[in-house]
Amino acid sequence: MSRKPTSFRTELPLLIWLVIVWGALWRDFSPGNLLFGALIAVLVAKFFYLPPVELSGRFNILRAIPFALIFLVKVVAASFVVLYLAVVKGPKVRSAVVAVPLRSHSDLMVTATGHVISLIPGSLVVEVDRSTSTLYLHALNIYGEADIAKIRHETQNIEAGLIRIMGTREEVEALKSEPRAGLEGAVL
Repeated sequence: MSRKPTSFRTELPLLIWLVIVWGALWRDFSPGNLLFGALIAVLVAKFFYLPPVELSGRFNILRAIPFALIFLVKVVAASFVVLYLAVVKGPKVRSAVVAVPLRSHSDLMVTATGHVISLIPGSLVVEVDRSTSTLYLHALNIYGEADIAKIRHETQNIEAGLIRIMGTREEVEALKSEPRAGLEGAVL
């Protein structure tokens, strides 16, 4: 099956990402290995259908730095919570799959949000519904509606932070117009 031609500029972020993944998988970022990875990336992009990565054209470094720092704090804190749950509660820990609707319908934003939330111990994306931009998360330590609301709120705050960093201008404006977008989650 043939696909419509995509400009090199549109595919460049995908190609760069594939080369980085190639280097990471081989744990070798030597020029020769990256050149071979670039060749493989071009072949993959040419012969397999991969949707183009649509970037917003903006990246706010002033939002990205605090986001990264808070993310690291969340990873460390969640690691200790998971350790506590494993040692103290063991098999008595309750978990649940929680549906979290997202604001953005951009594949990049949904994917980025899913990756960030999955990197924080205690939750993992098990399914993505692209048609509704809904993430289904397996989360630990869920005992009631308050815990479900908390995981939804945290995931939506992460998405809001990513929108502030690299979302489209329309997504940023929509975020600003939300009633709860004031002080809540201002850093993320």
